[in-house]
Amino acid sequence: MSETVQPLVRQAYAPPAHQPTPHSERNSAPGRVKADLEGVPETALWTLHHRAAEATRPDTVLPDPRAVQLVTEIAFPFQERLGAARPWMAQAVALRALGFDRAVRAFLAEFPDGTVVALGEGLETQFWRVDNGRAQWVTVDLDDPLALRRRLLPHGERQRLVACDARDSRWMAGIDPSRGVLVTAQGLLMYLQPAQVTRLIAACAGAFPGGTMVFDTVSRRFSTHTRAKRSGGHRLPPMPWGMDAADRKQLWQAHPAISEVSEVPLPRGRGFLGHLAPCAAAVPLLRTDRPLITKLRIGTAPASLTGQP
Repeated sequence: MSETVQPLVRQAYAPPAHQPTPHSERNSAPGRVKADLEGVPETALWTLHHRAAEATRPDTVLPDPRAVQLVTEIAFPFQERLGAARPWMAQAVALRALGFDRAVRAFLAEFPDGTVVALGEGLETQFWRVDNGRAQWVTVDLDDPLALRRRLLPHGERQRLVACDARDSRWMAGIDPSRGVLVTAQGLLMYLQPAQVTRLIAACAGAFPGGTMVFDTVSRRFSTHTRAKRSGGHRLPPMPWGMDAADRKQLWQAHPAISEVSEVPLPRGRGFLGHLAPCAAAVPLLRTDRPLITKLRIGTAPASLTGQP
């Protein structure tokens, strides 16, 4: 990390002063980009907050210098609005991102000229962690988070930004499945209604034969907890859709083209909880009530991928 960035990072993660700077003044910091996101879009800042905090550790599980740089460029009261990035939560967020990174790298190893479609990408910096120099990358998000992303992150000719609700199939236009397509939804589907999730999965299965979809979910119990009446402290928005490990088999019913439903294990992390992450499915107390990363394979691959005439 550069000597210029280090003091800014320390400032971003310093404990709040006894009399914190007013919100309006913090958001008007000269030379920084103002971030006015609320509700579900604000979770892009929450995720960045934790991912960057983990990346500043010398023993980080996810080196992410671009995320660290972003928190110094955004005029947003991270500590005041989102609370402290606790080490265990920061690592959990980073391990989820690393699990997605591995899924994307595996896809690009098989289809180096393929297209990765990141739904609700927010301020995720995955492209710069996994890019192979050949892949096409499509970011799909709502207007406000996409405008913020456009201002903060450089985008090259292989990256396309689409302002569209992920539930609206208009974003699928112009995506060629012949070179392989991977659709990712990191930290998104739990904020949709169950019927909307089913329709989105079905739409992807119908539009991208031979493709893959990777997404994460929260458990049913956690989903119920987020919808309960709460008070005090920062709370993530309600998550209407929860899925336990035993529910994964129901995903087969979303579309007849789905040919594989499997779990993407979390990578091994730091400390007791980090070492437990990849084998959580074998722990009775965690087997049915834990966050999941799921991979769907879509059948009926086009001839260009199967080698058939």
